[in-house]
Amino acid sequence: MTARPLRVLYLCDGFTDIRFVVGLAEACDLTLATPTMEFRTSGLAERLLQSGTRVCVDEIQGRRPVFQMTSFAYLLRNARRFDVVLAQGMGRGAVNATIAGRLLGVPVVTYESIAAVPYWRARRERGAVGPLTAAAGEAFIRACQTISGRLATTSIGLGPYLTEIIGQLSSNVEMGYYYGVDTDLFTPVDAARRLALRRLHVLPERTFLILFSSRISHEKDPETALKAVARARARGLDATVLNLGGGHRDFVVLAEKLGLNDPHEWVFGRPAVHPMKDLCDYFQTADLVVQSSLEEGLGLSPLEALACGTPVVATDVGGLTQLRGVARLTPRGDVEAMVDAILWVSNNIDVARRQALRGRDFVEMTWRKERAFTELMRVLGDATRRSVATIPHKECSEGALRSRE
Repeated sequence: MTARPLRVLYLCDGFTDIRFVVGLAEACDLTLATPTMEFRTSGLAERLLQSGTRVCVDEIQGRRPVFQMTSFAYLLRNARRFDVVLAQGMGRGAVNATIAGRLLGVPVVTYESIAAVPYWRARRERGAVGPLTAAAGEAFIRACQTISGRLATTSIGLGPYLTEIIGQLSSNVEMGYYYGVDTDLFTPVDAARRLALRRLHVLPERTFLILFSSRISHEKDPETALKAVARARARGLDATVLNLGGGHRDFVVLAEKLGLNDPHEWVFGRPAVHPMKDLCDYFQTADLVVQSSLEEGLGLSPLEALACGTPVVATDVGGLTQLRGVARLTPRGDVEAMVDAILWVSNNIDVARRQALRGRDFVEMTWRKERAFTELMRVLGDATRRSVATIPHKECSEGALRSRE
């Protein structure tokens, strides 16, 4: 007799990645509870529908603090229909989930994929918030982490760095791999294919193409990357830099605001592409991927680059430190060090690509997509062994369905 799939409620309080939702839905009987705004504006709703993935979606109305109240009420009504609740992060949504789980006797697993406090501190460092707001915000983040860490059945941290951080907050900690890297999709290509991809996507064919794939936010420090490329150009490198994502226009505007020489000639932005279809093309055709983060929980983009055999220059912070030996790492905020690293790659491209291929070996050994979801299902299954009996589960027909809360 075949065992029924695990019934999992995945509670999001913000944006989430289609790769994680699809991979999780393939491994269990999944219901996604998500705020309507993020679900719709991120493109996740459309992508999920197009994927044909079998998943129930409950959209929860309201922004903060309305979402806080409506999501808690939703959990109280529905949590016992599931074997386990998986809560995104260790913030306000996870607080709701862990409290509801304790009240109802349902196991709750939290999944932290960002360095929340360091990210918040980066906003203060860059002057985005004042000292009082910074202190209040950090206190709130820490309070949420403490509550969810103590009440969760299990807390997962993405990669070794975040696992170490949440180990200070939870007594039962596991390391996670999020959606991992699809090493069958993100694969090395030869020079002819790289050129063909540039032509396909209308990219400069003869320049040293640098991909800055990060979103435009304070902790990502795009200024350092832009300044480094500008100085590398001043030292003779015919480089262009491309940003993919929802903030691509901000990236181009930022280059102009920095007063860099003729940024319209070498700074480009493109909207986000489907991460399960077209994204690999850009990693494969790039000469270099740069990530200049002030803080970083993990850095999946550099892992995807390495899986393609594309060299990486990144800052030596947080989760990026695991790339020592397979990427060129520089101090945070150090423009000159990043310039030197970029020029080293351009002047030693064959050596850099061999280093990146060693990085692919590391990705295949540690970060494969299959391992990510196998390990996640193991953790969720272990959590259910501490659960009480659940009430009957509502059935979901084939296809991506949405029910509105």
